[in-house]
Amino acid sequence: MTQSKTALICGISGQDGAYLAKLLFQKDYIVWGTSRDAQMSSFRNLHILGIKEQVKLISMALTDFRSVLQVITKVEPDEIYNLAGQSSVGLSFEQPVETLESIAIGTLNLLESVRFLDKPIKIYSAGSSECFGDTGNYPADETTPFRPRSPYAVAKSAAFWQVANYREAYGLFACSGILFNHESPLRPERFVTQKIISTACRIAQGSQEKLYLGNTNIHRDWGWAEEYVEAMYLMLQQNQADDYIIATGETCSLQDFVQYTFEFLDLNWEEYVIVDESLFRPTDLTFGKANPSKAKNQLGWKAKYKVKDVVKMMIEAKL
Repeated sequence: MTQSKTALICGISGQDGAYLAKLLFQKDYIVWGTSRDAQMSSFRNLHILGIKEQVKLISMALTDFRSVLQVITKVEPDEIYNLAGQSSVGLSFEQPVETLESIAIGTLNLLESVRFLDKPIKIYSAGSSECFGDTGNYPADETTPFRPRSPYAVAKSAAFWQVANYREAYGLFACSGILFNHESPLRPERFVTQKIISTACRIAQGSQEKLYLGNTNIHRDWGWAEEYVEAMYLMLQQNQADDYIIATGETCSLQDFVQYTFEFLDLNWEEYVIVDESLFRPTDLTFGKANPSKAKNQLGWKAKYKVKDVVKMMIEAKL
């Protein structure tokens, strides 16, 4: 009988961490999850998915090298999934230092700990499509240069190159998944997609409110989060470590996302949406477009759900 693998998920309380834990349980893993204070965190998403009791929870400060080293030594993981750190592009303009530290220093501490312990631990690091900046109408692939346009994207870019450096310099099995936008009912309302879905559902149920949005002319590739964690898992099952773009390959505007949402609820979006310039970011990507063919060819991964499916599933979960 083969022994169960052990996975350590940093940032298990977020959307991706919770779905990943659920997937790894289905694959018979022992799953440890970290939080800055595991005694005080609510782990709401793990409760929603009904897996809170199965996860072994442990406190870890990613920005503290000693804390990271202690946890890895105790857990002895086969695989580490780094999904921790500040996750909001908008918030990164208000908290640039915390953003850079939690993402770039946190990733460096994990890589350096694994190198220091000299164990065959595989590392997945959460990259971001934000690193590319604006690629115009050109779909980004794994060779597209980075041109980050937010403190969040700068931090993610730094983390990406740290991973590549440790892979090349020290032979670590370390991968970055460059994920484009991916949504689910587990998203908090500070993310614009969940804000749209929640507000539209309340309006459909009789609320008199309006939906205030920033720039609705941005274009993104929106996918379904539960599918995207499968790609993370697959990256660490390969013989060789590499970086992959994970996306649907289809782009639509935020205005389209709004329209699909209100149409699904039999409402005319134009009656309820107000564009508020105070919600615009100092710099924003106009266009996010992806070429995910490498993941399809090498991992056998392809997105089943596109943006209209995502809208439908998020609304159904809300109602």
